[in-house]
Amino acid sequence: MKKLFCLFTLLLSFCIIHRTGAQNISKKPLQTLIIDPGHGGLDPGAIGTKASEANVSLQVSLKLGDTIAKAYPDLKIIYTRTTDVLPGPVQNKDAALKYRANLANQSGGDLFIAVHCNSAGKHPGGWYERRVVGKTPVVKTYKKGKKTYTKTTYQYQYENVFVENKAKGTETYIWAVSKNDDKINSVSKNNEYMGEIDSTSTLTLPDPSDPAEKARMLIYAQNYFRKSLNLADMVQEEFKSVGRIDRGVKQRNDKGIWVLQATAMPSILIEIGFISNKEEEEYITSEEGQAEIVKNIFTAFKNYKERLENKTKENKDAEKEKEKEKEKEKEAEKEKEKAKDKEPKKGF
Repeated sequence: MKKLFCLFTLLLSFCIIHRTGAQNISKKPLQTLIIDPGHGGLDPGAIGTKASEANVSLQVSLKLGDTIAKAYPDLKIIYTRTTDVLPGPVQNKDAALKYRANLANQSGGDLFIAVHCNSAGKHPGGWYERRVVGKTPVVKTYKKGKKTYTKTTYQYQYENVFVENKAKGTETYIWAVSKNDDKINSVSKNNEYMGEIDSTSTLTLPDPSDPAEKARMLIYAQNYFRKSLNLADMVQEEFKSVGRIDRGVKQRNDKGIWVLQATAMPSILIEIGFISNKEEEEYITSEEGQAEIVKNIFTAFKNYKERLENKTKENKDAEKEKEKEKEKEKEAEKEKEKAKDKEPKKGF
C-alpha cells in the first residue's frame, strides 16, 4: 500500500508539473500593451506653428494601436486616453500622470509605450533677435591742457534677424539604471524632474524605504531596464533607417521622467520629432509622415515581441529538458528500488 501511495503521489506530481508547464508554454510574455499619448485636454504640451503635441501624439498613438491590433488580434491594447482630454479624466497634470501609471500597473501591462513630440528654442519655427550687423568708426578730438588727442569710437547698426528653429530628430527615453543601489539612491534623493516636457516638479516619487516599492525598483533594475533599452534601441534604429536624425536613446540618472519610473513594466517614451521645427512639424502632422513613424515603431515592436517570445521559448524548452532529466532520474531510482525488492532477503 505504501508503494502504491508513493507511486500515486509521483504520478499526480508529474501531472501537475506537466499541466503547469503546458500553461506556461501557452502563455505569451507580451499580452497587454499600454499606449500613452502624451498630454491632452488642458495640457496641450509643446505648441508648434499649427499643431499641439497633445493632438499629434494622440493621432500617432491611435494609428500605432490600430496597426498593432490588426497584426496581433489576441494582444490586449489599453490607451491612457483616446480623445483630447487629460487621462482619467482629472483636473491637473500631476493627477493625470498618476492615472497613467496606475492604469498601466492595475491592468497588468507587459509593456508601456508613451508617444510625445519634442520642442526646443524660444519659439516654434523661429524667432527674431536684435543683432549687430555693422559698425561705423567715429573719430573724436579731445583737448587736455595744451595737448590734443583723438579717440575712435564706433556707432553700431542693429537689425532684427530671423533665427530659424533648427532642432530636429528623434530620441527615445528610458529610466537610467546601472546598478540597483544607484536606482534606489536616485529615486530617494530627487523629487524633481527636468528635461522632457512631461516632467514635473511637484509630483513626489514613491518612497524607496517602503519594502514593496524597493522590491519593485529592484525588479526594474534587474529586468525591466534591459528590455526597455532593447526596445528603445530598436525604435531609434528604425527611425535612422528611413533617414531621420538619430538623437539616440536618452537616460536619466538623478532626474528623470516620472511616468517611466512609476510603471512596473518595461517602458519607453518616444519623441517622434520636434514640433518646434517647422519642417519637422510638417512631417509629423502629415498623413505620410505619421504613416512612416507608425511603421517604424511597429517594426521595432514586432522585432522586440518576437525576440521576447523566442527567448521565453528557449527558457521554457530548457525547463522542459530539466524536467525530463528529473523524470529520468526518478525512473532510475524506481528501477533501483524494484531491483532491491527482487533481491533475496538474507537470513530467510
